[in-house]
Amino acid sequence: MKTFGVGLLGVALMVCAPGTAFAQETTYLGTVMLVQGDRVQVMTTEPAADHLWFVIDKNTTIRRGDAVVASASAKIAAGERIAVVSAAPAKGDTRAKEVRLQPAASGTPATPAAHAEHQTAPAAPAQMAMTSMGWHVMQDGVVYGLFNHQGGPRGGTEFVVPNWWMGMAMRERGRHQLSLNAMFSLDPATVGADGYREIFQVGESLDDKPLIDRQHPHDLFMQLAAAWRIALPDAFALTVSGGPVGEPTLGPIAFMHRPSASGLILAPLGHHTFDSTHISFGVVAVAVERGRWTVEGSVFNGREPDEHRWDFDFGRLDSYAGRVWFRPTDSLELQVSSGKLIEPEALEEGDVTRTTTSMGWFKPGANGLRAVTVGYGVNAAHGEYRHGVFGEATIERLPYSFAARLDVQQVETNVLITGEVPHDDGHELEPPATVVAFTIGGTRRLLEWKGFEGDAGAHLTFYGVPDVLKPTHGSHPVSFQAFFRLRLPTGGSDRMWNMRMSRVHLMPVDHSSHVGR
Repeated sequence: MKTFGVGLLGVALMVCAPGTAFAQETTYLGTVMLVQGDRVQVMTTEPAADHLWFVIDKNTTIRRGDAVVASASAKIAAGERIAVVSAAPAKGDTRAKEVRLQPAASGTPATPAAHAEHQTAPAAPAQMAMTSMGWHVMQDGVVYGLFNHQGGPRGGTEFVVPNWWMGMAMRERGRHQLSLNAMFSLDPATVGADGYREIFQVGESLDDKPLIDRQHPHDLFMQLAAAWRIALPDAFALTVSGGPVGEPTLGPIAFMHRPSASGLILAPLGHHTFDSTHISFGVVAVAVERGRWTVEGSVFNGREPDEHRWDFDFGRLDSYAGRVWFRPTDSLELQVSSGKLIEPEALEEGDVTRTTTSMGWFKPGANGLRAVTVGYGVNAAHGEYRHGVFGEATIERLPYSFAARLDVQQVETNVLITGEVPHDDGHELEPPATVVAFTIGGTRRLLEWKGFEGDAGAHLTFYGVPDVLKPTHGSHPVSFQAFFRLRLPTGGSDRMWNMRMSRVHLMPVDHSSHVGR
């Protein structure tokens, strides 16, 4: 099966008549929302049908105007009016018997492919006429029932309920697009002020002491932001985004939105080397894109949230960051970024310079996904450099999903040993020690009901412990988790893969086979 280019480059208001049935076949009229592999999503004019997926294979007749064309040369594009002849839709994809498209306009520039790693891709270029339409709302969310055992002397066993919910409202008018984003978590109540256990993790504080061997809970307010995008001449586009709670242009996609981490539960050990700024109380960002390149910059409040997770922690917008994205193919995206965080830590004075680079590959399919992310980052702070490398992957073939992650992280050795911020008292301090953690696990889908998705799974983590930390953490600790994951209905939209504040996302798509964080 030849593969279509994946893109969501324009959305038109439906003006066709309702679908008409002929015998055992139905003709669905509407607008293409997304072309994804051998599937096309259509927003139909039938209110009860809404968004439908159709599979196009070698037995599908494709007509462009009066001509019958091959799949590869059909060049079906988002925003295009379409008619699909098919049997009545069953659960999941409906196989198309015939596809009818408008005649190709002579001299029309080829539609550039949008990057496939996010199912709600960037908007159309300036030369495409955008039809104004009302607000479109999408959501995503997850709740875990997590039995978590962390090995070694610093470990322990617990049951916690990590969770988050995100909503987005989008509107288009002409060359302009507006997106309003909100994200919340009840972690402060369901996980607790000290977060969940994760040995070798260091970051933020509690009761005027560093929070060690634990991953801090998310704040109630994870994001309250807006993004406005305008298409400019010569295929340029400008996006201005920001809000009281958002994320600066620093690091890879936050781990809860990476499809490569969709089969994993715990935060990476390198969270505070790569993406810990995804909750910043005060951000303004600007992005300029052209083709497969995007250049972004932001100013933000770089101080870590405090231990009071129910409120806002506003501060000066005195930190700054820049990031460049490049998409060499529809499935592959690379970024390099660097930022200056002014006085980010509550217990230790000084600034942090963070630099990261990462590569993410995402291939969705009709019955699952494949995704890989690798990254390198370094924090320069307090007279030392702490480097980190990670690689993670999720392979999903429903009802099963398999995932793995490798963390190689230089940690704050003295903080882990003593539980205190080190002071310059004449004693020689230990340099950053390198911890290796390898996690492997899987899930199985148990239920699907009215958009809810329930999965049961388990993970196992092995560690390479440096000699300096063996007295405190043990020579060969092993951790494991057993969990039930409940994903919330999306209302016919896709899961919010690869979300970031500084990108305006177009209309959602239905890909109910996805699972993840």
